[in-house]
Amino acid sequence: MPGFGSGTAAEQRFNVNLSILFTELPLLERPAAAAAAGFSAVELWWPWVDSPTPERSELDALKRAIEDAGVRLTGLNFYAGQLPGPDRGALSVPGAESERFRANIDVAAGFAESLGCTALNALYGNRVDGVDPAEQDALALENLALAARAADRIGAVLLVEALNRPESPRYPLVSAAAAVEVVDRVNAATGLGNARFLMDLYHLSMNGEDLPSVIERYTPKTGHVQIADNPGRGAPGTGSLPLEDLLDQLRKAGYDGWIGLEYKPGASPSADTFDWLPVEQRAAR
Repeated sequence: MPGFGSGTAAEQRFNVNLSILFTELPLLERPAAAAAAGFSAVELWWPWVDSPTPERSELDALKRAIEDAGVRLTGLNFYAGQLPGPDRGALSVPGAESERFRANIDVAAGFAESLGCTALNALYGNRVDGVDPAEQDALALENLALAARAADRIGAVLLVEALNRPESPRYPLVSAAAAVEVVDRVNAATGLGNARFLMDLYHLSMNGEDLPSVIERYTPKTGHVQIADNPGRGAPGTGSLPLEDLLDQLRKAGYDGWIGLEYKPGASPSADTFDWLPVEQRAAR
């Protein structure tokens, strides 16, 4: 497809999510691969799905890989259970998972701080059979407030993301309004004002939302944007979403933050899926 070569979309800042792109490579080789493809910024889901508190040597090795590649870490998820996999977060799941999330808060915040990362994403978690949703929501607010305070200590925002119902049927935040309601509750609880909406245009489109309306209404509360085309969750141009127009609208609505590329490369090597974005637009300016 033609590149994002005109309009205000050409001025956006893009980063690569290394938990969905370049996964054909070992984790420690992905930052350099993103740099070789022309990008200067990356983001990550929590890389250690089995451990909220990995060994210091593992944290240090990833930090070195990011620094040696010359890229900036601009976004990081807190521990979210088995992701990719059946889980969609841990913070609203009573018992061991909630405790694992809490154990991860300072580890994730410390790692983010060590790399100058100022956005931490906290996935809400699935509904649990036999547990009152109100109990889960109360636990979620408690844990999100802890996470927001930790983020504030390092000068970061706390992101709350809406996913999509077809792929995450047990996840309760499957609309922009539901996620923003949680953002507002966290900010009211902490008084910090650093909870923000993560606007993932792929997930919202899967939910059938009116994306121009979402952008118009919620851009002021948005701390990060992620994109993939739909259907298929592939690169821009592989589906039917008017992503260039949507990014243009976001820019005009005042969003000047990062656009995270969180799409599946399909059968191609990840490095071959960026033709839609001219090389000169990949590095942050």
